[in-house]
Amino acid sequence: MVETRMIKAAICREFGAPLSIEEITVAPAGPGQVKVDVEACAICHSDIHFIDGAWGGRLPAVYGHEAAGTVAEVGDGVDNVAVGDRVVISLIRSCGSCPGCAKGMPVTCTGRFTIDKTRPLTDANGDSLVHGLKTAAFAEEAVVDASQVVKIPDEIPMTSAALLGCGVITGFGAVTNTAKIETGSDVAVIGCGGVGLNAVQGATIAGAAQVIAVDIADDKLAAAREFGATAGLSAAAPDMADQVRALTNGAGVDYVFVTVGAKSAIEQAFSLVAPCGAVVLVGMTATGVMIEVDATAIAGNSQRVLGSKMGAGRLPIDIPLLVSLYQDGRLKLDELVSKTYPIEEINGAIESVKRGEARRNVIVFGN
Repeated sequence: MVETRMIKAAICREFGAPLSIEEITVAPAGPGQVKVDVEACAICHSDIHFIDGAWGGRLPAVYGHEAAGTVAEVGDGVDNVAVGDRVVISLIRSCGSCPGCAKGMPVTCTGRFTIDKTRPLTDANGDSLVHGLKTAAFAEEAVVDASQVVKIPDEIPMTSAALLGCGVITGFGAVTNTAKIETGSDVAVIGCGGVGLNAVQGATIAGAAQVIAVDIADDKLAAAREFGATAGLSAAAPDMADQVRALTNGAGVDYVFVTVGAKSAIEQAFSLVAPCGAVVLVGMTATGVMIEVDATAIAGNSQRVLGSKMGAGRLPIDIPLLVSLYQDGRLKLDELVSKTYPIEEINGAIESVKRGEARRNVIVFGN
């Protein structure tokens, strides 16, 4: 019989309030499940949206979904990883048989998983905790479906590997999986945080002719150039759309990737895109936010609007590709990590992200 132990976790007990650091128990890995000793978990804006209550949900909950660690237990029927393997953890999971999975789009999986019924987390009082974002990796241990983990080589630092689970695959995959940009395309990326920087380097690696970074912060525009952007423009400039057209012979860009969940940024994107081009929505707004666009202009210019959840990621395919690019020196991972924090300082790490100071802040554990 597998023994359980009390571990540290960051619990959201009230929307908008600081997280509390408490001891919890994580259930053993059941059939088709994997328990991981978490070593690093990055802070994503999706976690912050849930913690602030922007997307609703139930409490108390443990969030955190962009993580890496070492496999501690495997349940019956698990054959993709073994105890001792170093793995990336993601919220993307696949039942393998629902309509989304059958189309090769596990990010839209509607399958039912046993872990959702068993509620694997309990606090010190024995009360059940919500398994946030299907992952709950703001904790020293995480139990997830086996489809949510992918083995990685030893040479990648855990702090860098964690970013593959969301921030990297979301930005990079929006370019290569969702948009499938053509070599020689002109691209704009609105928002140059952690996800935006990965859209920038994804476009660069995919052979874009121009990658125009757009942000309100000069330091983020400078970072975008480090990751491959050919130009950086202020989103606040009243003539920003004219500047984009000046860089593209008056046409506008072929693809605009909006990596921030802001109504104004989404609406701005439509002023930058060329005829036959596409606006790709990557960042997610709070629930209920509506945008206003000129539908006639979209139809008249044969433009497209594409949604991109988690970069249309397929973990067994995309993670090895990203690892290979990193090993070849073509994909920047280490440079994305702004600062590491122990779990006890997670609230400070979150506030730093809210202030726009970080590419990615990462919580590290002493496992």
